[in-house]
Amino acid sequence: MIEKALPIGVESFEKIIKDNYYYVDKTGLIADLLISRAEVTLFTRPRRFGKSLNMSMLKTFFDLKTDKNLFEGLKISENKDMCDKYLGKYPVISVTLKDVSGCNIAEAKSQIKTIIGKEALKYSYVLDNNSLSDEEKSMYQAIIEVKNGEFVMDDMVLRNSLMNLTHIIHKHYDRKVILLIDEYDVPLDKAHLGGYYDEMSILIRDILSIVLKSNDSLKLSVLTGCLRIAKESIFTGLNNLRVQSISDVGFSEWFGFTDEEVESLLAYYGFTDKHDIVREWYDGYRFGKSNVYCPWDVINYIQTLRSDTEAMPELYWSNTSSNGLLYDMISGANDQTKHEIELLLSGEEVRKEIHSELTYREISDSVDNIWSVLYMTGYLTMRSRTEFGEYELVIPNREIYSLLKSNIYQHLKKEVSERPTEANKLFAAIVNGDVESFERGFSDYLLNHISIRDTNVRREMKENFYHGYLLGILSAVSGAVVSNRESGEGYADIIIKSTEKRVGVILEIKYAENENLDMYCNEALKQIEEKNYSRSLIDDGMDTLIKYGVACYKKRCKVKMAL
Repeated sequence: MIEKALPIGVESFEKIIKDNYYYVDKTGLIADLLISRAEVTLFTRPRRFGKSLNMSMLKTFFDLKTDKNLFEGLKISENKDMCDKYLGKYPVISVTLKDVSGCNIAEAKSQIKTIIGKEALKYSYVLDNNSLSDEEKSMYQAIIEVKNGEFVMDDMVLRNSLMNLTHIIHKHYDRKVILLIDEYDVPLDKAHLGGYYDEMSILIRDILSIVLKSNDSLKLSVLTGCLRIAKESIFTGLNNLRVQSISDVGFSEWFGFTDEEVESLLAYYGFTDKHDIVREWYDGYRFGKSNVYCPWDVINYIQTLRSDTEAMPELYWSNTSSNGLLYDMISGANDQTKHEIELLLSGEEVRKEIHSELTYREISDSVDNIWSVLYMTGYLTMRSRTEFGEYELVIPNREIYSLLKSNIYQHLKKEVSERPTEANKLFAAIVNGDVESFERGFSDYLLNHISIRDTNVRREMKENFYHGYLLGILSAVSGAVVSNRESGEGYADIIIKSTEKRVGVILEIKYAENENLDMYCNEALKQIEEKNYSRSLIDDGMDTLIKYGVACYKKRCKVKMAL
């Protein structure tokens, strides 16, 4: 009998252990962190790779009030000396900035004040400590002061809030403080989108520089984020900062699931037969020298399988964000970028210099910066590095491949909707049985837009790409187009039903693996007949049936119509 629940959306280490959720043991991170002896460590990882849960684990481990039994049987418990020295031995200040989303600087500041103020309130008992001076107590009261339900610290108090809080707590306990700041760069991202980036970058820079630079009250500090913001922008003068990005070897196995961890997880829930499909869809990320899966995808897919053992994988990770950067790159692509996207879709790599330090304002300054951000945020991964320091970037897995295709279709449909003349001509040619115009019109789209170029991905994936591509064009100009509709003994790729003309059209699309376009057109037409795809159109009262076999190879296509 399965006892453990899957921790979907649960980012509290204590809750996962106490409430008997399945936990993939990442407590080895604690030992590595302590052995490194870095005063300040920044971990940059894509979203949904376990940053917040690891921060919660660190808080629980160090916190004076922790239940030490929570770590029994976990990897860190094997290091008895380390546990004796550090487990439950330090006061911890833990803040997360991931929910800072103000539309303007005033709203964002108010949210940050609330986050820091609520954390400070947990230590309100320090006011009873007679060893604190009146000035120190006043500094603390300024942090927690509330009027009309809102924290009201002024800008100077806010900028010094974490520094003063660490000093006061250090003095109260006579123990140095552990400071944890999760998703430090989210306010900067939101500020960039909201048009107040300069103000927010100054605020975050001041808060972090003041608390992290030469602070004798800190034992250590850990920050997480998606991007490493340029030192001159945020971490001015901070010489004790150690950055561990996705390119660095250290700590690489502690974010994301390893193949061994996924095998154990699948075995526990009885889905060992799904290992290959999970690997195809959700593996492929390379952090340092470790190959890892996206945890969010794996646990969500297993949860889906528990309800439906035949369920197909979904875009769990990519559906948790707008993916606007990917769309912007596609919509603004020049010929070179289009070519590079086509290489990626074909399973090949593109070679790029990666700029590891950027400000959010610089992201859209050049295509090179966008490539860097796509790599750092998980849309692309590194296969290797060249002798000249360039990164060989590839699409990590089937999920990101599908996401990239989807964004290409969205952009194509938007273009067609804004300039429908050519698409209307193509649609008319198809419904009127004009094979030559159909073939020429579709070829023009393949030549001028992003498409599959080569042979490294499976034929099925290439076939689906052309299917979706043609469907995107046609559906943008007509509501009479349907895809994968059950008809006869299977599913036709595309069916068009022109009711006013009483004309029904069936299109079957093939990828010409060996460049023999004629052969694959004939194969497509044969499939239409053998599967009786015309059945539904006959039942719907269509008087005229038109059947097309379409074969594609790279940017070439061939169309044949059944006689």
